[in-house]
Amino acid sequence: MKHNFHRKILKNGMTLLFEKRNIPVVSVAFAVKAGGIHETEAEKGISHFIEHMFYKGTPTRNTKQIAEEIEWNGGELNGFTSEEVVAYWCKMPSKHLDVALEVLGDMVKNPLFDEKELEKERKVIFEEIKMYKDSPRMHVFDEIQKSLYTGTMGINLAGTFETMNSVDRKKMFEKFEEIYQPNNMILCVIGDADFEKIVKFAETNFGDKKGKIQNQKFDLRNEIKIEKRKDIDQANLVFAYHVPLAGEKGCYAAQVLSCLMAEGMSSRLFEEIREKRNLAYAVKGDSNINKGFAYNLIYVGTMKENVEKVKELILKEFKEVAKELTESELNKIKEKLIGNYHISMEDSQTQMINLLVSEIHGNAEEFYEFEKNISEVKLKDVKDLANIKDYSFFALVPE
Repeated sequence: MKHNFHRKILKNGMTLLFEKRNIPVVSVAFAVKAGGIHETEAEKGISHFIEHMFYKGTPTRNTKQIAEEIEWNGGELNGFTSEEVVAYWCKMPSKHLDVALEVLGDMVKNPLFDEKELEKERKVIFEEIKMYKDSPRMHVFDEIQKSLYTGTMGINLAGTFETMNSVDRKKMFEKFEEIYQPNNMILCVIGDADFEKIVKFAETNFGDKKGKIQNQKFDLRNEIKIEKRKDIDQANLVFAYHVPLAGEKGCYAAQVLSCLMAEGMSSRLFEEIREKRNLAYAVKGDSNINKGFAYNLIYVGTMKENVEKVKELILKEFKEVAKELTESELNKIKEKLIGNYHISMEDSQTQMINLLVSEIHGNAEEFYEFEKNISEVKLKDVKDLANIKDYSFFALVPE
């Protein structure tokens, strides 16, 4: 399938990504190529805090006006922070592309960082931190990353009460000035639009000031930990293992292995843990592949007395895959992944995120090579990856 895709890097370093579609909808995002992984331990959560503050007003628009300009024109407005990128996006009728560009452009260039709003939003983030901890499922995902990495990677993206209390307007503005410059930014548009108009907007509205991104050091580790908590009925557990960052090829093999093991009702562990033994309702896998780190994980919700049994079943299944995986089964998983890839492109918002992530990893054009790269994954690569020597394991169990 041929895609009408354009990628252009402006003289000021800003990257523009555009995929033309003949439906009257556009998804638009401004993103910065820095997130939690670029923060020190003492400031962890500041990228996420800045994201919140961008919606709190500019010199020409207050919070209500930002929302109204998008939503009263039929649009949706949101944003997200990850370890490697922070993005501000909207999805709306393509006839209002100019509104999307103007509002989002104003937000990323001219945040007020109003002192009163900052203090109010700090309280909101404190509640968000509590929410992650109080939710067993969210908590185990946070804790498994702590079990895999040291340093800033071992702290939740929202930060801690200590780090968020240390952020004032001066620190926030300094971080904004350091990072939110054109050479660190991506503008991505998916939908019915004119690429030259997008280029003109970016060239007209953004200068050539240079920003920098600080890389932080962290180490890989593995830890096994059980935490007990009152007033919960189910044990939530996550099994995870590092994926070697030996180029993109190794990461495609990791995606194949994750899909094979625990993605969907046809996966090996869903069949083994839920269907055969009725030990769980939820059995889910994910492949967390990034430019600077990568790991696969498996989540299971089960009874307290079954935690060790589930862990043993996971390890047993990996051993079997490492010894017995066949070309026939491998090809079925490849077909599943390729099908899911095409389905993911149906929605312009999902495709916007797909291209942003691919650009952060190197070049958005690589996304369109997914089918080819998955097809080239070798049986030996998947079997070698399944031969797990070290892993992390975290379980939150009823007291």
